[in-house]
Amino acid sequence: MMILVTIVCYFAALLLIARTTGRQGSSSAAFFKGENRSPWYVVSFGMIGASISGVTFVSVPGMVRGLDMTYMQTVFGFFFGYMAVAHILLPLYYKLRLTSIYGYLGSRIGEHAYRTGSFFFLLSRMLGTAAKLYLVCLILHTYVFQDLPVPFWMIAVGSVALVWIYTHKSGIRTIVWTDTLQTFCLIAALILIIYFTVKQLGMDFDGIVQTLQDSEHSRIFVFDDWVSKQNFFKQFFSGIFIVIVMTGLDQDMMQKNLTCRNLQEAQKNMYCYGFSFIPLNFLFLCLGILLLALASHMHLDLPATSDDILPMFAAQGYLGQPVLILFAIGMIAAAFSNSDSALTAMTTSVCIDFLRTDTDDEETARRKRNKVHLCLSALLAFFICLVEQLHSQSVLDAIYIIASYTYGPLLGMFAFGLFTRRSTRDRAVPFIAVLSPVICYAIHVWTMKETGYKVGYELLMLNGTLTFAGLWIMSIKTNKKDGNN
Repeated sequence: MMILVTIVCYFAALLLIARTTGRQGSSSAAFFKGENRSPWYVVSFGMIGASISGVTFVSVPGMVRGLDMTYMQTVFGFFFGYMAVAHILLPLYYKLRLTSIYGYLGSRIGEHAYRTGSFFFLLSRMLGTAAKLYLVCLILHTYVFQDLPVPFWMIAVGSVALVWIYTHKSGIRTIVWTDTLQTFCLIAALILIIYFTVKQLGMDFDGIVQTLQDSEHSRIFVFDDWVSKQNFFKQFFSGIFIVIVMTGLDQDMMQKNLTCRNLQEAQKNMYCYGFSFIPLNFLFLCLGILLLALASHMHLDLPATSDDILPMFAAQGYLGQPVLILFAIGMIAAAFSNSDSALTAMTTSVCIDFLRTDTDDEETARRKRNKVHLCLSALLAFFICLVEQLHSQSVLDAIYIIASYTYGPLLGMFAFGLFTRRSTRDRAVPFIAVLSPVICYAIHVWTMKETGYKVGYELLMLNGTLTFAGLWIMSIKTNKKDGNN
């Protein structure tokens, strides 16, 4: 009951923000780009919550048991990825004054590339968002409604409906400010959960440091095992490219950046946001080690699924009632911070890239936008239920694997446009974009069978390379000056 009260109060705050921002108008300029009036520091702070999501809140502490703290190798790569986005992609987007970033593919390669890029974004974001929101729905179903005859699908529909309610009017302008509240709640929940965990262990600061140092799970770097998915170079470079595609080539994340007043403020946002990601993820991993230490101290049997470790401690009262409330707030804040912006970005992509509402009058564009927003909300609820049938051991790992296959073609297309002056056969682009992930999967299966090599997140780089190679093979050299390169 306490969690339900917390959820009601939390969404009351979100609706208040939505109502306040909605009073300022619901034009397309406000919905898609926030009329380019968002302060960079507000955008930066809010993007932290949007990137972390409920999956990070649950999966990262849990992954310590199986992977130690090696995830930090990927996080270090993230930082350099953010710098690449700030200095390569953001200047391009601001120069072209884009609403949908995939408009670049249309101007550089052609209409088929434009639509293909948008399609792969929609597929990637729909699957990724569904996986992230699924975890919250699962926890609500398992720990909140366990004694009530409420089916999983009803929780999924209700969760998406709540997101739709506070985003359908003002879109990204509302989200910039709701994400700020949600990020604050997420960080506060994380720090306080760590505090209550340490309190249960009866440790001071020196004790915490000693526990982290002595833990068998404190390993961060892996240099000696080239076969392992945790090898430093695999994870570091994968982290760079994960950020480039999942932030720099993602309409959702870039749409927030494009609400800033100018390029310089957008770059400041990226610097601040990229740096803050390192200590925050480190805290999540530290929480994982402390939870394992607490389980040993209390002689508890841990659940088989790593994603269930933190929910178990929170929901079963091992850390006290305050942690249960904090966990609910953190999960909801993280999950919905990601979902609301994703839904808005997908609406933007469909409206601008496929329906071309930017050429319609304001009233016609508004009607189309509302219909698209509602339809995508219904589709998201469906995909959450689909993910529920395909649940894996680690939702975070599943998301990165999905990204490796679906964002790879985007990486290849943007790289071809940015780093070559060749023209390719536009009609061939959709076929190349579909064939590349298929070849990647075949390589992955063959490599595992024949050599035992475990292909990890580097699938993303391989996928992008194959797409780039396909575009190059189908291209012709041109002397036409391309001002976008």
